[in-house]
Amino acid sequence: MRQPEVAGRLAALALALLLAAPVAPPVASLVLSAAFLAEFLTDGALPALSAVTPAPGRAALGPSVDRWIGAALGEAPPLVLVHGYAPTGKDDPRLAHAAQLLARAGFDVVVPTLAGLTRGRLRPDDAAPVVQALAARPGPWAIVSISIGAAPAFAAAAEPSVRDRVRVLLALGPHASAAETLRFWVTGVFQYDGVSGRVAHDPALVRAFLEANADLLDAPTRAALAADDTARVERALAELPASTRALLERLSPERAMPHVRAQVILVHGYGDPAVPYTESLRLAAARPARTQVTLLHTVGHVEAAPHSVWRAGLDGIRLLLVFHALRRAD
Repeated sequence: MRQPEVAGRLAALALALLLAAPVAPPVASLVLSAAFLAEFLTDGALPALSAVTPAPGRAALGPSVDRWIGAALGEAPPLVLVHGYAPTGKDDPRLAHAAQLLARAGFDVVVPTLAGLTRGRLRPDDAAPVVQALAARPGPWAIVSISIGAAPAFAAAAEPSVRDRVRVLLALGPHASAAETLRFWVTGVFQYDGVSGRVAHDPALVRAFLEANADLLDAPTRAALAADDTARVERALAELPASTRALLERLSPERAMPHVRAQVILVHGYGDPAVPYTESLRLAAARPARTQVTLLHTVGHVEAAPHSVWRAGLDGIRLLLVFHALRRAD
């Protein structure tokens, strides 16, 4: 997260909990959770976890998969970290930093590169590296997905051959419906269960997405986008070919959600400009049992958003409980 003021407030709260906590085993996990948040939310400016844990090792499990191994193995489940849009995949600096901190906190972290998402092009075969990671060991596993990495993460967690190995799935800023997310990306409009809004997107980002996913849009949709005619875009999206609608359905985590047996934790910012928070609500509705939704005021998409100290404190507590649940889920 990039906003130093908000991140500092959240980190200060986490560090206070770290310093005040006793050393009983259940609380030791909470201490590590607080230290992780303190360092992660400040991009390392407050190295609460690094100060008390040895540096993890990094090993290549192949040309496109890394494993990060800390000294406190066995205190948390093995974990697959599933990136969103990341041009350098597993070597993305922020992704590698998160993997390193997770390893310091006791997770045995596997980070595969999802080739499609290095180009911003989401497709069903992106789930294969996640399934392969889960199949390599019996688990129980944790999965953490970022943004549109939710599609391969949920598909893998629902795969019959490995779904019983997944104990908990934490999704940060996920989408539920690929069709609704496509609509949001090209029009800025979102709507679900009586909640609606509109976001002004950067035209350059919209163009980049469209170029990477040109096969999702037929000629009428591209023409409507070129004319900057929202009404025409809406009509064209409603009339997409059946083959495109079927592909979008396969890329929708809400389709996989009823087949996921793990505990699911969804974390989303109210002000997320990339994927609206209503998508987490939509996803939770697909399988309410053993699903927790945490909505935050102080988070945008994958960065902090400015808010009051009071808001930051409440969100800090919520994030601490989320990370503690990731470590202790059963």
